[in-house]
Amino acid sequence: MSNNNDHADVAIRPPFLFLGALALGSLLSLGLPLGTRLASPNGLALTAGLVFVTIGLLLAALAANRFRLAGTPMPVDRPVTALVSVGPYQFTRNPIYIGLVLIYFGLSIILTSLWALLLLIPVLIILQRYVIAREETYLEKKFGEAYRKYKERVPRWL
Repeated sequence: MSNNNDHADVAIRPPFLFLGALALGSLLSLGLPLGTRLASPNGLALTAGLVFVTIGLLLAALAANRFRLAGTPMPVDRPVTALVSVGPYQFTRNPIYIGLVLIYFGLSIILTSLWALLLLIPVLIILQRYVIAREETYLEKKFGEAYRKYKERVPRWL
């Protein structure tokens, strides 16, 4: 692969996808409220939300650290130099995305935004079709049989 094309051709960077959906869900909650008003969690919702956010942050940080230890860049617009298959990557091919989902879910609970929770469905569809599928195509071209064996051994999600 040439350096110009040596990266996953994803449609959107995942953090922007999640942040955009969270912002849209918050705006919809303000303009067309469903259930309680925005940012009015009770103690249980706040605690549950913080637990999800914390677990998501820890998982994403642990997974990102594995990229650092392998000496390969994490941004989707840069070429990867190593296939990471240790740490959380031995259980799921997408621990960072699972971490982002947990963070998003927790923030939706904290914000008491039913709209944000509902928007998680299209976020996951976009993530799967326009990010993960393209990353997997890139990784298969880049690492060939090693990546195909990894895909057979480790599930995409859990």
